[in-house]
Amino acid sequence: MTGAATSSMSPTARQVWTRARGVLVVFLLLVAAGIAMAAVRSGDHHGRLDPRSADQYGSRAVAELLENRGVSVRVVTTLDAAGAAAGPDTTLLVTEPDLLTSGQQEALHSATSSSGGRIVLLAAGSASIDTLAPGVRADVPARVAPLTPQCTYPVARRAGDAELGGERYSTDAPGADSCYPSDGLPSLLRVDTPADGDTVLLGAPDILYNDRLDKQGNASLALQLLGSRPELVWYMPSLSDPSAVDSGQEQDDGEESAEGESAFLDLIPSGWLWGTLQLALAAVLAAIWRARRLGPLVTERLPVAIRASEATEGRARLYRKVNARDRAAASLRSATRTRLAPLLGLPPAEAHSPDALIPAVSAQLPDTARDIRDLLFGPAPADDLSLVNLADQLDALEREVRTS
Repeated sequence: MTGAATSSMSPTARQVWTRARGVLVVFLLLVAAGIAMAAVRSGDHHGRLDPRSADQYGSRAVAELLENRGVSVRVVTTLDAAGAAAGPDTTLLVTEPDLLTSGQQEALHSATSSSGGRIVLLAAGSASIDTLAPGVRADVPARVAPLTPQCTYPVARRAGDAELGGERYSTDAPGADSCYPSDGLPSLLRVDTPADGDTVLLGAPDILYNDRLDKQGNASLALQLLGSRPELVWYMPSLSDPSAVDSGQEQDDGEESAEGESAFLDLIPSGWLWGTLQLALAAVLAAIWRARRLGPLVTERLPVAIRASEATEGRARLYRKVNARDRAAASLRSATRTRLAPLLGLPPAEAHSPDALIPAVSAQLPDTARDIRDLLFGPAPADDLSLVNLADQLDALEREVRTS
């Protein structure tokens, strides 16, 4: 009998699949949508800011215009090549400064700070601004839109309106040029460096994209900023750069581990971190949804008469489907107490009062060995088998009261 009850209460493979298939289908749809979106976005951004790429987000157009003006354009993907190219006759363009590790940023700043040339940083945020442009602060990014110069910097005044925005900057450095303000803060900032060099910070790279170069004054601004020296070194940080992993080799083992973890986190794009947070939030919401319990019953007028046994069995299946053993046990105990009260001569109002019902049952059954309080008012059963045993014990108690 016990084995049969255990077998009937254990969920079958079909029941497990029925309960889990909805969540599994939603998860697979989310994964497929994420892969599709990533593929579409990666296709659109193929060759992003690459002066050799003619794609929408490439920068081949501005590179060819610079070469036609006599500016030599050279692409490098390693820190050593970028640092070695720095000099008074060179403009060094860093396409993704936030992708550099802290060690790479310090090495790049050391190589360029006194070179006398120009370094242009695209969309440098808080992850790199403190090292690559000391004294400059990055604020909350703004929307990219056509902006007016609103400054005395000759390059910006000649270019006129341009599509800027993104990162916004502020500084107390003397002689700095702050242009193209968005919500009160400039999205183009030029600060002087030793040996007649300077650093230019652009809040967004849109003026260099092939499909945006002919808008507003984007081309004029890009050509003036990148063509002020005879040579332009286009530095595109690469994840395969040996300097990204060699910066911590001279430290002890503990520091090497910390440096490696920091470098790894620096290499993770911010979009993946936000995506992980969204997936975690979705998992929490799904858990809350699956952990829901039945609400209050709604009385409904049935179109046909239903046998009481069928209604009871249907309600029991609903409880079992959501693992609502607490509600099932409470319903069984409440019904038993309601039937016991008139048998013991108690008014209906005292049927659910432990102080009234338990002494009456004990007086009716003085020889019982059961824990009456735990049986009628105890905690919810821990599993389905315990719930079945509770129902059997309640039936036995009611029979004893009736026959005593």
